[in-house]
Amino acid sequence: MEQQNSSRKRGKGGRPPKIDPAKFRYSVNFTEEEHARFLTMYEQSGLLSKAQFIKARVFDATFRVIKKDRGTMEFAARLTTFNAQFRKIGVNYNQVVKELHTHFSQKKALAMLYKLENETRNLVAVGEKIIALAEEFRQRW
Repeated sequence: MEQQNSSRKRGKGGRPPKIDPAKFRYSVNFTEEEHARFLTMYEQSGLLSKAQFIKARVFDATFRVIKKDRGTMEFAARLTTFNAQFRKIGVNYNQVVKELHTHFSQKKALAMLYKLENETRNLVAVGEKIIALAEEFRQRW
């Protein structure tokens, strides 16, 4: 029994090694004023980590400044709620069509589907207005 256990190969364990690991590390010292300026630039960049920000600055990646504007945040919130409503409507639409086919005769189901189709056209019109609003916002900012 012991020979069987010892003949088995045991794995190394742990996570698999990275293909191209980052091995080199540098250290930078800032004065109080430089550190405050660095933190301001980092916060404006919108990146998630300071390391990503430093790499982007060193390798001349475009420097994005994201300003938090009340109008912009309001717009994003409304757009998010519209998107959630669209998803809910899509789910409800599928459920209604399934129920129509299972519980009603073909003639009655077709009549109800016609009404549903008209409401869908209205929904598409609202969706186009949302897209136009988003495009206008994108061009303005």
